[in-house]
Amino acid sequence: MIRILFVCHGNICRSPMAEFIFRDMAEKAGRGGEFYVASAATDTDEIRGARGNPVYPPARRQLEKRGIDCSSKRAVLLRGSDYEKYDYFIGMDGENISKMRRLFRGDPCGKVRRLMDFAGGGDVFDPWYTRDFDAAYRDISAGCEGLFNCLSKGENDGIQKI
Repeated sequence: MIRILFVCHGNICRSPMAEFIFRDMAEKAGRGGEFYVASAATDTDEIRGARGNPVYPPARRQLEKRGIDCSSKRAVLLRGSDYEKYDYFIGMDGENISKMRRLFRGDPCGKVRRLMDFAGGGDVFDPWYTRDFDAAYRDISAGCEGLFNCLSKGENDGIQKI
C-alpha cells in the first residue's frame, strides 16, 4: 500500500481537497485499496484544542458538487514523526515544501514533492486568500490526476510503479 499525505498551511482548503479528490479518483479506478491517503497542516492556525477545524465551507462545496463527502475531516498538524509513516508528502506550494523540509530536517528519502509538479509546475494558490475555489479545485484535480498516473506508470522523477 502506498501512503500519501497531502500538506498545506491550515489543512482546511487545499490539502483536504487533494486528499478527497485523490481518494475518489483511486476508488473510481478500482484501486482504492492500494492507497492510504490523508492530509495535514504545516501550521497550527486551524488546530483548536484536541480537535481541528472542519474543511472550509467553500472548499467543502467544491467537493460536494462532485459527490464527494468530506464532512468527517478535521484539520490535523504535520509532525516530524510522520516522515517514517508515509511514502510521499505532497505540498501545495513552495512554502509548504520549505516547512516540511525544515520539520523533517531535510528529505533524505526524496519523499517531499509539490503537487503541481505532476501537472505542469507551479503552486496551487491558496483560495483562502484568492477566494477562487474553482481554480483551486481545477489545479488540485489536475495535480492529483498527474500524481495518480505517475504512480500507476512509474514515471516522473523516480516515483515508483505500483
